[in-house]
Amino acid sequence: MGGWQEVGLTLQKSVPLILAGLGVAFALHCSLFNIGAEGQLYVGALVGTLVALFAVGLPAWLHIPLCVLGSFVGGAIWGGIPGYLRAKRGLSEIIMTIMLNYVAFWFVSYMVHGPIQEPGAYYPQTEIVPVTSQLPIIWKAGRLHVGLPIALAAAVIMYVVLYHTTLGFRIRAVGFGSRAARHAGISPTRSITVSMLVSGGLAGMAGIMEVLGVQHRLSDFFSPGYGYDAIAIALLARGHPFGVVAAAIFFGALRAGSNMMQRTMGVPSSVAAFIQGVAILFVAIAGAIQLGMLWREEARKCD
Repeated sequence: MGGWQEVGLTLQKSVPLILAGLGVAFALHCSLFNIGAEGQLYVGALVGTLVALFAVGLPAWLHIPLCVLGSFVGGAIWGGIPGYLRAKRGLSEIIMTIMLNYVAFWFVSYMVHGPIQEPGAYYPQTEIVPVTSQLPIIWKAGRLHVGLPIALAAAVIMYVVLYHTTLGFRIRAVGFGSRAARHAGISPTRSITVSMLVSGGLAGMAGIMEVLGVQHRLSDFFSPGYGYDAIAIALLARGHPFGVVAAAIFFGALRAGSNMMQRTMGVPSSVAAFIQGVAILFVAIAGAIQLGMLWREEARKCD
């Protein structure tokens, strides 16, 4: 049985998963499959870290929000590029986001190997970010930081935007059918672009939460794959913001427990990935059954 330390560690690891999962889920509502959350996470972490390192002398109440805002803008730009090209040119966002992932990985790698590498350091990493930019610890167990309430607030805001605003209605309408939405006076181009901007921005915030809240510096390949896990989380939650929170905590528990199980009981950490895959498989099967029932119901109505 895990104690409070394990609970705190689970919640800590859930923070970037929640934000990145929300990003992928937001795009899903517009029928967009954002595979680039990992790359957007890297770019957001890079921009936020640059703000942390170079906007020195600021109080914490201003420094931290600026870093988070910078990460959102960086991720939004990286997500907006494939969104704009999909909306204007009809190019596949899946292929473009996959390719941009690698551009982001190696650009950040180049930056931490040279231009922003810690002076005199052997490892490819930046110097520790100023204390004024580090996320405050709200619970000593697992060093849980203030990123958790930020992530939960993002889920609430996303829910309100999607289901209680005109913007959310337009995005979901395009997701249900772009042709029908266009005939109703809704611009698919705008909805697609905005969806990918927000999707990338949320993924970018996930990156800076990991840097400012846990590692306190940007290093080469610092993410263990949060952006890829976000795809599974969004699918498991079926795109619902609160479902994303629950699925992210589940994945966070698997991440927090897999390493401890390997150390104490010799259970391979790959078992966690297996459990994740089984969960997604059952969700896919349930969705297929539900879709089949709907088709049969429609067929009966036609008869």
